[in-house]
Amino acid sequence: MIINEHINEEAAMATSQSELNPERLLKVGITHGDVNGIGYELIFKTFADSGMFEICTPVVYGSAKAGAYHRKTLGVEQNFHVVETAAGAEPGRLNLVSCFDEEVNIELGRVSAEAGRAAFIALERATADLRSGAIDVLVTAPICKSAIQSSDFSFPGHTEYLHDRLADEANNAGPLMILADNLMKVALVTTHLPMKEVPEAISTETVLAKIRQFYRSLRRDFLLPAPRIAVLGLNPHCGDNGALGSEEQDVIAPAISAAVEEGVQCFGPYPADGFFGAALYTRFDGVLAMYHDQALAPFKALSTGDGFNFTAGLPFVRTSPEHGTAFDKAGKNTASCDSFRRAIYAAIDIYRNRKADDEASANPLKKLYHEHREDSDRQRHMKPSSSSRGENKAEATPVQQ
Repeated sequence: MIINEHINEEAAMATSQSELNPERLLKVGITHGDVNGIGYELIFKTFADSGMFEICTPVVYGSAKAGAYHRKTLGVEQNFHVVETAAGAEPGRLNLVSCFDEEVNIELGRVSAEAGRAAFIALERATADLRSGAIDVLVTAPICKSAIQSSDFSFPGHTEYLHDRLADEANNAGPLMILADNLMKVALVTTHLPMKEVPEAISTETVLAKIRQFYRSLRRDFLLPAPRIAVLGLNPHCGDNGALGSEEQDVIAPAISAAVEEGVQCFGPYPADGFFGAALYTRFDGVLAMYHDQALAPFKALSTGDGFNFTAGLPFVRTSPEHGTAFDKAGKNTASCDSFRRAIYAAIDIYRNRKADDEASANPLKKLYHEHREDSDRQRHMKPSSSSRGENKAEATPVQQ
């Protein structure tokens, strides 16, 4: 199943796939995130809808005491079903694996090393269960990146941590961060990196590796058979023919050319301001940006609040909401759970998409004669030549300003 256009459609699709059979419901592991933030509020609000239990069996990794504190603060009636392990999770109930028994000092809206430690312990337990198969997918509530730092956690964020814990040894390209909603899917060449380090982190090899990763994910995780990818430049106006930088000419364009030679429908580089300003993202299945804010600033500005984050390139499925801890809303019962709910739907869909893709790849139909001819016609994958661009010229060449 492809990630659907609307939240209600996703819920209906996932429900029909489960056929309301508890034995077929996926176990969705959910970490509680930073206990000083809105993690528990998102969980309570999402599963206040009884329909959520018809599409999955939730397994929250957190603290029974922290959950009780937030339940009282928010004035909700829903209780957790506390279990020792994910194996004891029951369909139709909001299960919680209590990862530690110690009291945790909750200071809503504040950065705290104690809260960071609580987030880390839950994340470790959930990740171990994901790796062992005790849960099927993982959805992470937001963490505070500064609070969680310790001798045990020295990563910029969830994305890098999960790649360290879960990636295949053959994956040398690193993690791929994808943000998706009904409007677009954006991926990043560099993730949580200071701006001054971005240019040195971008090489032709790195950009090409990310294009390949993005292409594979769009095909397997989102079931797009021939995805079109736009690649953004690094400098203002794509360097303006070298006047403002040469990375587009020396680094990014060669990577795009190499990807095209491999059969990837890949175009660019495009200057980010003109690309998003002209809504060119509507012409592509995915957009590859060079750095974090180049993609996330326009993504969040244009988002309707129901986007989600997905870590591609892993043998396991992990999603999260598009937002952070929202310390300013903690304990006020005003946070929206739309993005968190969407992250759960997406995790279920992507898991099933992978299963469907694996089954189709394991027993492919024999190709007909005309399909063999199409495979040999490289031109359908390549950037249109100067003699055949026609109406596609605007989308096949970089936007000029």
